[in-house]
Amino acid sequence: MSDTTTNLLLPYILAAQAQKHVTHNEALRLLDGLVQLSVLDRDLAAPPAGPADGDRYIVASGGTGDWAGWDLNVALWTDGTWLRLPPRTGWRAWIEDEDLLLVYDGATWIGTTPAALQNLALLGLGTAADAANPFSAKLNAALWTAKTVAEGGTGDLFYTMNKEGAGDDLGLTLQTGFVTKALLGLFGSDKFRLAVSVDGSTFFDGLTVDNATGIVDQPQLPRFKAYTNYDNYVGVGTWTKIGLNNTDYNDQGAFDAMNNHFVVPVDGTYLFGATLLYKINASATSRMRGRLVLNGLSEIRGSFGEISGDHVTEATALWLQTMVPLGAGDTVELQGDFRVADGYFAADATSFWGAKIG
Repeated sequence: MSDTTTNLLLPYILAAQAQKHVTHNEALRLLDGLVQLSVLDRDLAAPPAGPADGDRYIVASGGTGDWAGWDLNVALWTDGTWLRLPPRTGWRAWIEDEDLLLVYDGATWIGTTPAALQNLALLGLGTAADAANPFSAKLNAALWTAKTVAEGGTGDLFYTMNKEGAGDDLGLTLQTGFVTKALLGLFGSDKFRLAVSVDGSTFFDGLTVDNATGIVDQPQLPRFKAYTNYDNYVGVGTWTKIGLNNTDYNDQGAFDAMNNHFVVPVDGTYLFGATLLYKINASATSRMRGRLVLNGLSEIRGSFGEISGDHVTEATALWLQTMVPLGAGDTVELQGDFRVADGYFAADATSFWGAKIG
């Protein structure tokens, strides 16, 4: 029969043993040093000066003095002497000066953080994970950085997200107060989409990219093309708003056909253009003029144009184009004028168009 226990090597009190208290006290001393093991340091190879009773250390490689030959063993200062506690596989020790938990693997002390985590059902970082969000994190910043070539990596970094089929959703959900304000990704197809919302239920596509062609579209971009379906008569010497009462397209309904002008839906820079086609009334010597007017009052710089001389009815045209910064609520209208003789701005071919470009 062994004189010590199997795992902690605590001494047994033997039959007919004299001074049994000595053996019993020795076992208690070992238990006091081993249970809830916490050491002050693991980097010392020589015993420190003036240790306090109960101080414990993991001896560093190359132990000297009273610790000679005790490499990686636990050294316990008790009753005025150093006691050697050889570690066994599975012992755990808290390193106080590093705030680090180590475990003895039979050969050395290693960190308790595993090298790999596989097939976890739930993982919560700073918060609780659940079935709907098996990985959850609550933090103020996150960093992904490439493994460098010097570290054995490639220097590249790819973050891959994958969905099962084209009709499924894949993307980033951006929220405020857990109300979705923006979606970025592939939703219901493989076309890339950026969609925004005020209430988290109604969404507007601000940007789409066709994955088959790479063509970029801005479905909600303010843009329009308006035209007149009747000949607009204009007398001599009077700037007159042209009655553009129809639209070929009118995204966001920004062109007001009732009032024959474009209403700016949002601040930005806009590009406008117009085509004015001459139709004779009585004289081919009219001087046809056109311009774009802001808020019904001021001519937009660079938008004025004029054609002088004899014209051929429904063959002479004037083109205008300009760019201008505008604020939400501003209006832009197309005006025409004749000098020398009156005339018409011809139906169907007289048009006004524009779009937000910045």
